[in-house]
Amino acid sequence: MAHPSQLGFQDAASPVMEELLHFHDHALMIVFLISTLVLYIIVAMVSTKLTNKYILDSQEIEIIWTILPAIILILIALPSLRILYLMDEINDPHLTIKAMGHQWYWSYEYTDYEDLGFDSYMIPTQDLAPGQFRLLEADHRMVVPVESPIRVLVSAEDVLHSWAVPALGVKMDAVPGRLNQTAFIASRPGVFYGQCSEICGANHSFMPIVVEAVPLEHFENWSSLMLEDA
Repeated sequence: MAHPSQLGFQDAASPVMEELLHFHDHALMIVFLISTLVLYIIVAMVSTKLTNKYILDSQEIEIIWTILPAIILILIALPSLRILYLMDEINDPHLTIKAMGHQWYWSYEYTDYEDLGFDSYMIPTQDLAPGQFRLLEADHRMVVPVESPIRVLVSAEDVLHSWAVPALGVKMDAVPGRLNQTAFIASRPGVFYGQCSEICGANHSFMPIVVEAVPLEHFENWSSLMLEDA
């Protein structure tokens, strides 16, 4: 869960998000070192009156500042490509959930069960219980088991939406007439919040996403109760 004045990302709740955090730190350190070097060169050039005529026309330094940036770009590109392929991998999902975007709420369908599906609306501010988050709580949470590969099929009924949960490292566009898919593994129990990340109309900011990760035994009990109520 994000908090006021937070400078970094939310704590990772999936292996992919952990990889993204490591890549962010890796790239940020490279940018910091480059910025420090450039700042040092600027200060040195402005503050000194000495000039070395051999540096002004040097084949060696031309080679260095051509090859060095290429090496730096490779050091950034390789881990980036690795994570991109990891995010596309969907290996033997234990559960498939279809998330449909509507104006302005989400509906979820557990396709491995015969009649398990529900709509998820934002809880109005006046109905919030103590400790619940304004504009982020939903009346029905998407419940998933921890440490299990979950496939999410994402689409929309009306306009463009985007199903995004930052702590899980998931963001997938919901396009009418098109079925996109993404996957995640919740590495720990908890409640993870997201919002529609596409400007989808007047109530765009009022269609939150709430994913609750629970142990497998609790998930089975929850699914049984939902099927009985249906």
